[in-house]
Amino acid sequence: MCGIVAYVGNKSAAALLIEGLKRLEYRGYDSAGLAVVRGQDQGIALCRSVGRVSVLEARYAKDAAIYEGQLGVAHTRWATHGKVTEENAHPHIGATRSGHTVALVHNGTIENYATLRKYLEGRGHQFYGQSDTEVLAKLVAELYEPQKNIDLERAVQLALQEVTGAYAIAVICDREAHTLICARKGSPLTIGLADNAYVVASDQSAIVAHTTQVIHLNDYQVARLCAGPSDHGSNEPWSIDFRTTTIDNVTVEQQVTELELDLQQIELAGYPHYMLKEIMEQPEALRTSMTGRLDLREGRVVLGGLTNMSRDLARARKFIITGQGTAYHAALIGEYLMEEMARIPCECEYASEFRYRNPVIEEGTFVVAVSQSGETSDTLEALREARERGAVSLGVVNVVGSTMSRETDAGVYLRVGPEIGVASTKAFLGQLAVLTMMALYVGRRRHLSQQTIGELLTELAAIPDKISQVLKQSEKIQACVEKVVDRNNWLFLGRGYNYPVALEGALKLKELSYIHAEGMPAAEMKHGPIALIDEGMPVVFIATQGNQYDKVISNIEEVKARGGRIIAVATEGDQHIERYCEGDFIFRVPHAAEPLQPLLTTVPLQLLAYHAALQRGHDVDKPRNLAKSVTVE
Repeated sequence: MCGIVAYVGNKSAAALLIEGLKRLEYRGYDSAGLAVVRGQDQGIALCRSVGRVSVLEARYAKDAAIYEGQLGVAHTRWATHGKVTEENAHPHIGATRSGHTVALVHNGTIENYATLRKYLEGRGHQFYGQSDTEVLAKLVAELYEPQKNIDLERAVQLALQEVTGAYAIAVICDREAHTLICARKGSPLTIGLADNAYVVASDQSAIVAHTTQVIHLNDYQVARLCAGPSDHGSNEPWSIDFRTTTIDNVTVEQQVTELELDLQQIELAGYPHYMLKEIMEQPEALRTSMTGRLDLREGRVVLGGLTNMSRDLARARKFIITGQGTAYHAALIGEYLMEEMARIPCECEYASEFRYRNPVIEEGTFVVAVSQSGETSDTLEALREARERGAVSLGVVNVVGSTMSRETDAGVYLRVGPEIGVASTKAFLGQLAVLTMMALYVGRRRHLSQQTIGELLTELAAIPDKISQVLKQSEKIQACVEKVVDRNNWLFLGRGYNYPVALEGALKLKELSYIHAEGMPAAEMKHGPIALIDEGMPVVFIATQGNQYDKVISNIEEVKARGGRIIAVATEGDQHIERYCEGDFIFRVPHAAEPLQPLLTTVPLQLLAYHAALQRGHDVDKPRNLAKSVTVE
């Protein structure tokens, strides 16, 4: 959601901070800002604006000399508390008793901010906005008393002991011109160890241009990062130093890890939009995801992340798969896969609902959390609730080193590369591929024959080439969209494995084009929604050949009789469907076994949503009000 970038080192901070904010633009935001320490006791230069980073950059450029300094913090905001105004934009400022200034950026929510604000107002602090972050900045400033040996690090520790809620923060003070303090609880924050500098960010994409050596902070940890001129007499002209503690000031040892991210992976590479790039990358992304995991000669799935618990998986009594948004749709397909392939009872749960009710967790229950970022707040909390109740936790995530990957008992990485577009595409297919491999992995250990799994693995290995065939229809889909994009109400209908695909197709259209769309099982249409169908209303059917093909054809006839406009996703070579879609639109996908069809039928719907958004004049990479990774409730 919100984005943090912070820097301390031997380079000018402001330009580097703005570059980092641009890397985070895909996350979604409504305002941006930066603060730079101008030097020892020379104050903090603050620049904030409503809108895109380009607006902030233009404002900064008018007086660039004001922002000269080697220590700074920056932020892109996605509003949670307070309206979208410059006063509520980050960084927020606090004045200390000793006449110095603290600047702070924050991701997350401070739940007890109202109580803290009342206390601080009683102490004489003046507030200019409604943000919970402004409260935290002023609380740190209130506690900062260097004459009593309460430096910035200690003030942050003491402040966080009073806070209820989630946070990732970066804090600076003009009295400590070479010191950056950061901390986290429930919201991601990564420290990059660069040459003579530290780069801190809430997303690895803002770090990779500077270093691949990183430290991932854990909950309740505080890091003190120093970079500046060496002490008098030292042979080194510049020194760097860091330490990490808990908020209770207990020293914590940290492990430096290597980022599995390449700068070229997050560039547009000639495409007009990240979303189109990522849609077109899907064949190669799936090949990478499956490389080394499909042993076609032996007819088996190799998932190194699950090796140590393969016997426990075979004896599992129940699976619960949980996620939010697109990940929930992947989880729903995962439910069908696990029950059919592994013959184990499986439930699919919205993580946000699971965590607040009293779920039944019995012995032998495995909970699988699905998240592209591995930082989704609701999914993380659902996972923690399940573990507290004794479930074995598994993660299906894309980002290496994410919180979820560190907190689960085991898991499988998607390995589809970074996804920048807010609307998930290749990560969704990666989730489907991994959940399919997991179901086959468990199923082979329970009842699937060597022949059956061998056939399915052969088909799965052929999916990337089949996706490439589907992608060739982009212009045809664009032409279809031109004829129906003016309609503001759509239905997406599917059965079996393609019912969740209908949900995902509707979500993509809503996210990107702001068209109202509903996805549902095709049979459910007759139980109320059929009343919505009028002349020319677009109704998208996933109508591939399978066990319920004839039923879907019957549903198409019902819509056609009421004047609806049919958009069908059908199997190549199916001539039968054409008589029911005369004058309408058909997109073709190659034949595949039913459990694998979502890997193909999803792709035309991604292109449909992409072209609809462009034709309605919307920014497909930055849809309004949305964030890439939802790290707050």
